[in-house]
Parts: sequence; structure tokens; C-alpha cells
Amino acid sequence: MLSKLVQSIRNSRRHNHNDGREGFTLVELLVVITIIGLLATVVVINVLPSQDKAMQSKARADIAVLEQALETYRLDNMTFPSDPQGLAALKTPPADLAQPDRYRQGGYVRRLPTDPWGNPYQYSRNSTHGGAFDVWSFGADGKAGGEGDDADIGNWSL
Repeated sequence: MLSKLVQSIRNSRRHNHNDGREGFTLVELLVVITIIGLLATVVVINVLPSQDKAMQSKARADIAVLEQALETYRLDNMTFPSDPQGLAALKTPPADLAQPDRYRQGGYVRRLPTDPWGNPYQYSRNSTHGGAFDVWSFGADGKAGGEGDDADIGNWSL
């Protein structure tokens, strides 16, 4: 008799649980998806502005390194690279160097960095900002001028 009662309870439980199928309800899934969406939104709002600032800081640091390398180049070679020689003169000696024996073995930088947005840094021997030369990045948009994240970053603004 006891075994019949246990069997009856097992059968009633099986019928109350959708014939043995288990899973999440649509409402439970919607609640979880909503929570994940809210968390993703909070992360994006807090992380993206930090990434933009970090990229601008990296550009400023790269420009400072290039500026120091150009100053060292001038001390060794008595002049800054010309516009046609550009920043490449920091890595390999220019063919038209007046005194090639004064060029530092190994160059002045191991490699020429690109800005955080993947574009090459710009160089002009004749500064338009009052210095001896200009080194700059066009910023996030890769074009001259701009505001905010798109603004040019140069050695005149360090």
C-alpha cells in the first residue's frame, strides 16, 4: 500500500512539471537579458571616455619621445632633419647627410611609432607655433584641425 502511495505522488509530480521538461520561462529570460543590457550600458558609459583620454595621452607621450630624439639628432648632426627627410631620419641616416660619420649608430629611435589611431606622426622643420620644429598627430579623425577627440595634438600643446 505504501508503494502505491509513493508511485501516485511520483506520477502527480511528473504531470505538474510539463511532462518532465525543464527550462526557463520567457519572463525569466527577458529579466536576465535586461540585466545584462543594463550592465553593458554602464560599462560602455564609464569605459569609452577613459579610452579616448588614454589615446590622447599616448599621442602626447609619443610626441615627447620624438621631440627628444629630434633634439639629440640636432646635437649630433648640427641641424634638424629637413622636411623631405622627415621623421624617417631618426631611424636611418638620410642619404644627403652632410657628415654621415656623426650619425648615431642604430639611429635615434628603434621604430617610428604611429599615433594611437594608426596614422603616422607629422613633422615640419619650420614651426608655425613658435618652436624649432613641429611634430603632431591629426587626432582621431586623421585630418587637420578639429575639436575634442578630433583635435590635432602637437609638441606646441604639451
